[in-house]
Amino acid sequence: MGRIPSEGGVERSLLSWLDGVGWETHGQDGGRGANVLDQAYERDSHEVIYWNLLAEQIVALNENVTEDNVDKFVSSLRRDLDSENLMDGNRGFYRLLDKGKSFSVQRDDGTSETVYVDLIDHENPENNRFHAVNQFSVSRETTIRPDVNLFVNGIPLVTMELKSRAQDNDWHDAVRDLKNYEEDVPRLFVPGLFNVAADTMELRYGSVGAPREFYEPWNDAPEVFADDNEMRQAVRALCNPQTILDLLKHFVFYEKRAGGDAKIVPRYMQYYAVNRILDRVREGEHDRGLIWHTQGSGKSFTMLYAAENLLSRSDVVRNPQVFIIVDTDKLNSQMRDQLANLSLEQWEEAESIDHLQQLIEEGQSQLVLTTIQKFEDVDPDVQGNDEVVVMSDEAHRFMEADLGSRLDAAVPDSTHFGFTGTPVREGERETDKNTFREFSPEGEDYLHRYSVKQGIDDGLILPVYFTLRHEMEWDIDEAGLDEEFEHEFRGMTTDEKREFIQETVTSRTMAELEPRVDRAVAEIDAHYDEHVAPNGWKGMVVTPSRRSAAMYGERLVERRSEDEIEVLYTSNKDDPDLIKQFHTDSEERDSIISEFKDEENPKLLVVHNMLLTGFDAPVLKTMYLDRNLKNHNLMQAIARTNRPAEGKENGEIVDFQGVFENIDEALDYDAETKAYAARDKDELFDDLTDQLETVLSIFDGIPQTDSQEATYEAVERVSTHPERRQFKQGFRRLQNLYEAVAPDGRIVSEGIEDDYKWLSRIHVAFKRTTAGEDDPEEDMREKTRDIIGDNVEITEIKRDFPTYTLGEEYLEEVEGLDNPGVKASQIAHATREHLHPRENRNPRYKRLSERVTDIVERWQGDNISDPEAVEALKSVETEVLAVEKEAEDEGMDAAEFAIYTHLTEETPDAIASDEQAEEVAAEIVSQFQERVDRGYAGWKTNQQTISEIERILLDVLVVEYDLGHLIQDDDDFVDAVRNYLIQNDG
Repeated sequence: MGRIPSEGGVERSLLSWLDGVGWETHGQDGGRGANVLDQAYERDSHEVIYWNLLAEQIVALNENVTEDNVDKFVSSLRRDLDSENLMDGNRGFYRLLDKGKSFSVQRDDGTSETVYVDLIDHENPENNRFHAVNQFSVSRETTIRPDVNLFVNGIPLVTMELKSRAQDNDWHDAVRDLKNYEEDVPRLFVPGLFNVAADTMELRYGSVGAPREFYEPWNDAPEVFADDNEMRQAVRALCNPQTILDLLKHFVFYEKRAGGDAKIVPRYMQYYAVNRILDRVREGEHDRGLIWHTQGSGKSFTMLYAAENLLSRSDVVRNPQVFIIVDTDKLNSQMRDQLANLSLEQWEEAESIDHLQQLIEEGQSQLVLTTIQKFEDVDPDVQGNDEVVVMSDEAHRFMEADLGSRLDAAVPDSTHFGFTGTPVREGERETDKNTFREFSPEGEDYLHRYSVKQGIDDGLILPVYFTLRHEMEWDIDEAGLDEEFEHEFRGMTTDEKREFIQETVTSRTMAELEPRVDRAVAEIDAHYDEHVAPNGWKGMVVTPSRRSAAMYGERLVERRSEDEIEVLYTSNKDDPDLIKQFHTDSEERDSIISEFKDEENPKLLVVHNMLLTGFDAPVLKTMYLDRNLKNHNLMQAIARTNRPAEGKENGEIVDFQGVFENIDEALDYDAETKAYAARDKDELFDDLTDQLETVLSIFDGIPQTDSQEATYEAVERVSTHPERRQFKQGFRRLQNLYEAVAPDGRIVSEGIEDDYKWLSRIHVAFKRTTAGEDDPEEDMREKTRDIIGDNVEITEIKRDFPTYTLGEEYLEEVEGLDNPGVKASQIAHATREHLHPRENRNPRYKRLSERVTDIVERWQGDNISDPEAVEALKSVETEVLAVEKEAEDEGMDAAEFAIYTHLTEETPDAIASDEQAEEVAAEIVSQFQERVDRGYAGWKTNQQTISEIERILLDVLVVEYDLGHLIQDDDDFVDAVRNYLIQNDG
């Protein structure tokens, strides 16, 4: 039988790629690479840094640190790893990696001097040591062993967890493991830059502390790293030593957030765009450039990274003044708040025209935030710094009202970069607005581009689907319409009225007709209840006038409730009562917007000329569009619905104006942008049917009935590779698509609902069987949960697929299952759950855990059959239960028995007899209980605890029993005993 790619295979491939870009790697031979460094630099398993290696490098890199004082420095540095909060510790240690650590050096004349000691040589990267090793094990309160770690001078900067799709795991599972590692042993991640989660086909990276949704791909590379193998390209482009050090030194922000600080590292398009900007400024050949990045890709952070690099890097420009220019007070406030919450220091906001002119005249090297409107009355030729770099946000609007000319006059000697997601190209005449002509040198369309397609492929934005609702059936002779027109057009026939309307009535006029508004509101109300509300999403109604917005608002409030509806537009003193009823001031609007982004009310926003730019609310799924928008304005509107959220498959636009009837006319962009900007809703239905067919094909030959036999057979089929992975991933995608499409009459008429009901039943049984979940249906989306509740007998599934806790009773009960695939899944899950928290409590547990992993990998890799896996796993279970029983029979507590077992089974030749092993174990535990203070939180990881345990072992093994060779000959012995004491709590 041929071998399939395992996690070990992915690990070895990745190490070989790292070796090719400059890392000294260990573990390519399939062994545990960390052991090589552990032995070479005498690392204890509770340490996360190779202190001896780091000490060597610190002496080599810093003339003020010598062999005589380096231990003092390292002792001080160890304390910098101690932190109650991971992000606080990471932020503090980052400053040391970036700027160095202060150290008091004693001179020969008795005086002392404070110097800064570098941990990493950023100016001469070749002076650093770069190691990539696999299976780096750290034991603190528990033991973790990530697959690959990258060390610079012995400091862990990148932690990688790898999965094999051939063994039904993917990068989502790897992220879950990384998040658990951060929680279990946060100390490893205090120095960390970012984490990597990868599987056989895909790679995602995320900053330390990042939630799962912020793990993103690295899908671009310089030519030297370009590769058809996307995984290999990503590893080489992101993880080569030069890029790691560049990211560490120049591309890290910390942002203050309500739930705690966040570490931010750049997305790949941000990183490469910033480097293009730096190259252009450094080379000085052109004085402008256009950054065309689709909305939702993070243009603000691209500008901020560029500003930080321009201000901090003398190799680019000596002493620059950098301007970030926005075109609305709202965007100015957003950017100001962003800057206030970031770790960027040199910046100031221009508070008035006079203040802006003063800042330009002074020319201080800093970032200046301003609106374009403040340049209106700035005097020309007042530039006090000849190294000015300007970055204009929303560059497609920069050319309006001739404000761009005022800017050019104020700072004529500058390099100007435009940033936009929606460039404008109105024509080729000089008087036509053209973002490309304004910002791009001749022969260049853009300096860097990140397209809508790339954003969708990378998962940064969602595809948006549209539904046309503009051809509503209503009679022009309807009483309400007659009444409105009768006064002005008395005497006209119906045909004359129709002709007049076609020639003179605008879309705005139509949007204010009461019968039409009544019909549209009824459509919106029904659509929202059926398609949007069930999964907690929200909607926005876009109108062409304040009057129509008020009309929509009135009727929606009547149909729903005042709490669910908010109407937003500008207010005027002399507004009629209809419009005045929804007046809000800026503070009220800010409050409404903030509440809309939360889970509660309001559910629907009705807007005119508001929130169509710069408004990001992932909870917004559906836009009801009753305004005629085109080109960049339409692109801006589309982007309001495309922000990702958990369980959100797509954005949606319900078009009451017919804007999307001819997408080529509505969007004057290239073919790719048109193709991916918005798609017909029928395409989403086609995606659903295709995905359903893909998932159903896994169960070919199994009858789609609710019988016990069919369910058993289906669960058995998806209990092992490769069907297990296909079902896990396939049903997740299918569920999201079903939630996005339903309700739709075709779901019933084409039999989709029946197929989906059956698959939902199988999914519940599968989750309950393989993951031991009591209520897996709770994880289902709202519409799917309703289907399960109405159509699946949960009690029957519980009876068919019982979940047990490991024990004698389980071993008896599991024999009652006649399906070996199901049986093996249940035993493996129960045994792993039982062993995981116990791995460091006894050497037998660790060996048994490794046996379970080996059995499951061979089973999922089709190297052993279902019955063979069952027998092997049952054998492990019996031994697990025997460990606890034997300790009880011997009259030892858990820690004593663990040390005794280690001495008799791991190092039998090092002791005189089992009796001596029992005496030694009892004495170690006795002194531990007497001498170690365990009465405070954090005692288990405190350095004082670790040091005292080491002293106890010296006292007992060396002084009392003359067993010092145990410590000298076995590097892991002290670590193991320390774990037994701490994990079993004496």
